[in-house]
Amino acid sequence: MRTPVILATLITALIAAPVVAQEVPGDHALGNPKAPVTVVEYASVACPYCANFNATVMPEFKAKFIDTGKVRYIYRPMLTGVQTIAVSGERLAECAGNEKYFSVIDAMMRGQKEYYAYGESDVFARPILLRIAKSFGFDEAAFDKCVIDPAGLKELNARNDKYLESGIHSTPTIVVNGKELVDPSLKALSAAVEAAH
Repeated sequence: MRTPVILATLITALIAAPVVAQEVPGDHALGNPKAPVTVVEYASVACPYCANFNATVMPEFKAKFIDTGKVRYIYRPMLTGVQTIAVSGERLAECAGNEKYFSVIDAMMRGQKEYYAYGESDVFARPILLRIAKSFGFDEAAFDKCVIDPAGLKELNARNDKYLESGIHSTPTIVVNGKELVDPSLKALSAAVEAAH
């Protein structure tokens, strides 16, 4: 009885849409648009592993490769982790605009220590999310309006579904010039970038 399900799952995996390695409309990116290497990160502001990557890998990686023009870095949001936090954080970043987008993402990642201090709870998370929103100029009404905007939510869910269909099922997933990186450490990422030049 299980065979058709397993076969269907295998077929779905084989015909899944390919990972898009280049920048597309709606992406948020940093660095030289003409850089020889494109690094795509699929991540969620509610994912502890993503927060660790953001804290331990991104600062040095950005300084060494993005800021020097060697890499075009693309961030693609997914909804892993606590859904309310993932959605609220990404929507807030979108509403903040392109100039503040990555600052909001960074603040959300760093906020995880606080909003997960008492477990995965929306109740404990909201005051911290609201405090982050206020630090970027949002009052409570503007924050609420942003995170529940129907068009924004529809677009965010559609993008998440598209990434899942392309075979991205965990975060962070790092793709270097179209090739998924198994080890998202700074050493492995640096080696992959150097090899792709």
